[in-house]
Amino acid sequence: MIPVRILALLLLGVVVVGLILLPQILQEFFPVSFAELIQAAGEHHEVDWALIAAIIQVESSYSPSAVSKKGAVGLMQVMPETAAWVSSRLGKQVAREDLLDPEVNIQLGTYYLRYLLDRFSSEQAALAAYNGGPSNVARWLEEGTWDGTYEQSHRIPFAETRSYVRKVLFMRSLYRFIYPQGIQELEH
Repeated sequence: MIPVRILALLLLGVVVVGLILLPQILQEFFPVSFAELIQAAGEHHEVDWALIAAIIQVESSYSPSAVSKKGAVGLMQVMPETAAWVSSRLGKQVAREDLLDPEVNIQLGTYYLRYLLDRFSSEQAALAAYNGGPSNVARWLEEGTWDGTYEQSHRIPFAETRSYVRKVLFMRSLYRFIYPQGIQELEH
């Protein structure tokens, strides 16, 4: 009987140590590149750093040179038309090649995300709009196709957008778990 108790205690100890070390282990598999830029953009535009990092992970896997088949560019996969709209609102000029600059891309992408968060009634709807377009999401909400909630995300008509919303929210939760103190202390 004693060996069973010792084995149970040993197993419990391994589980506890594993839970304590799990975030540090996962940080090796899910590093946050450009942490300083993400933190600064998040603070400036009042957007959760983990949400920005999750979008970057899902959109480009942290590749500043990523370009999609549809023409979205950089870390946050900003469309050149969106960049032109955002930069005009900011009173700046941004060329397509500027979107390959991580700082420019993160600032413009986060500004646009903040705009969508303010425009739509839920974070899920804002994320769907980031991926599937704000006019599509507005139509889905207006027509009752989707109510903008995570629970009803299976009703998002575009499979890619459905998947995108779920992936981003999962990655944000993962980043919050593995970086419980945030990313301001990460080496840059």
